[in-house]
Amino acid sequence: MSRNSRRPRRCSAESSRRSDEAFVTGILTSENDFARALEWQLTDAPDYDTYLRETAELLADAFEAYATVRARMFHLDDFADYCLLHGLDPHEQAARDGYLVNPPLQTQLVGYRGEELADFVPRLVRAREGGLTLRHADLVTDGALCGAEQAAADPRVRWTYQQASEVFRRVLVGAGCGAYEFRVAVDAPGGPLEAAVRVLHWEDGAVRINDEDLDLVTAVLCAGLYGELPGAAVLHGTQGAGALCGEYRQVAWAWRSTGFDWTPAELAVDGVAAGPGFSLGTVV
Repeated sequence: MSRNSRRPRRCSAESSRRSDEAFVTGILTSENDFARALEWQLTDAPDYDTYLRETAELLADAFEAYATVRARMFHLDDFADYCLLHGLDPHEQAARDGYLVNPPLQTQLVGYRGEELADFVPRLVRAREGGLTLRHADLVTDGALCGAEQAAADPRVRWTYQQASEVFRRVLVGAGCGAYEFRVAVDAPGGPLEAAVRVLHWEDGAVRINDEDLDLVTAVLCAGLYGELPGAAVLHGTQGAGALCGEYRQVAWAWRSTGFDWTPAELAVDGVAAGPGFSLGTVV
C-alpha cells in the first residue's frame, strides 16, 4: 500500500503502459481497519471517507494506465503476522509490498474491472475468506491443491479434483435452469471447510458463476473426497425461466457425503434447511 494513494505505483519494470505492466494495491475495507492503520502510517488520508475517495481515484487512474490492476483486502492482523514471521518493520514500505504479493496469499488478489469501489470492496472481503479456505483445503490435500505443478504431478489429486468438478456439474445439470445458491461444508481437521456460490443457469444450458467462487467450491469438494471426510451440501433457489411461460418454483435440495460419494439427504447447511435432492448418479 502506497502512502501516497493518489499515485499509482508500477510493479514491474521495463514494460510499456497498457501492455504488460501490472499494478497491485491493498485496500482497507472498514473504518475500524482504517483507524488501526493510522498507527503504522499506512495512509495519509485524514479520515475514512477521504481514504475511500482517494482509493477510488487511484483504481480509476491505474485502470487507465496499466494492463492489469489487482487488489486485495489489507487485513491488519494478517499483515502483522506476516511482518512477525519475516522479521519486518510494519512501518516500512518494503514490508507492505512484500505482504501484498506474498505467494501463499496470491489467491486473495482480485482483478479490478473498473467497477465502483462500493461493489469492489465486498469482493475483496470474500476473496480473503475464500483464500483462507483454499489454504485450508490445500493442507487437507497434502499441499497439492494450490500448486498447479504439484497437482499435475499427483494423479490422485488430479483425479479427485475431476471427481469434485463432476459432482458440482451433476448438481447443476439435475437442477435445470434457474437462480440458485449452492452451499457445501466438509468436516475437516482444524475446523469445517465451507463454501457458497450463486449460480445463474440459463435455458440454453449456459451457467454463470464467479470464477473465484467456482474454484472455492470445487476445492472444498475435492478436499472432502481426497480426505474421505463427511460433508453436507444444499442447493436452494428458484427453478424455472421466463422461456417456460414464467413457470417458477422454490426448491431446496440437500445431499450428504460419507467421504466417498454424495447421496440425497434431509438436512440443513449454514441455516438453510432442505429436503433430499435428486440422485446424482442418475444425472448424465
